Amino acid sequence: MREKLIERLDGLSTPHLADACLRTGTIVRCAPSGLRSVGQGMKCAGRVLPARHVGSVDIFLEALEAAEKGDVLVVDNGGRMDEACVGDLVTLEMANGGLAGIVIWGLHRDTSELLEINLPIFSLGAMPTGPQRLDIRSPDALAWARVGDWVVSRNDVVASDGDGTLFIAEGQLSVVIEAAEAIRATELRQADQMRRGRSFREQASFSQYLAERAKMPALGFREHLRQIGGAIEE
Repeated sequence: MREKLIERLDGLSTPHLADACLRTGTIVRCAPSGLRSVGQGMKCAGRVLPARHVGSVDIFLEALEAAEKGDVLVVDNGGRMDEACVGDLVTLEMANGGLAGIVIWGLHRDTSELLEINLPIFSLGAMPTGPQRLDIRSPDALAWARVGDWVVSRNDVVASDGDGTLFIAEGQLSVVIEAAEAIRATELRQADQMRRGRSFREQASFSQYLAERAKMPALGFREHLRQIGGAIEE
């Protein structure tokens, strides 16, 4: 069931999913905007495989031991900007292990090699130096990871693309995907009509909205779009 839902994520963007979260009343859990793809056009989605880094790569190797094909390694390095925690060897190991990508709340290195490996990777940036520390590891270091404001676990799915990274609880995945697919269909239809010469204002009955808002100042554009079946931004 989860695998089929994740396959459907391939045709959806993170904006589609974020809008779908709003529409369904699901908390929008976006990673901070500084977390970006290492290479152009990278995209991945999969079940979260969490790992909290304390200075040694063995935590990632141990996480891989319990991974399923298509998982996405989510590395919590505390958002540190003074060390890289994932490089080419770890990335190649994850790629060979069947993972769909890596999301790093921290930095990477070996950028040229990572681009050659071409496993989707998202991080806060690059730095040449690796860790110069070895902290005490928590017993639950593989149970959860923090990315920005959000704590994620094996009960979550992550989707990443050129617009950023988004986390969705597995229990909400089906309803969010259904809403996102409806939003995508609406946007595609609207864009097609715009290319044919029918403006978005015309499709959205914008002059009607302005007239109704003059009578009811509390009327919002989203509410108006819902009424005419063209809601896209919620």
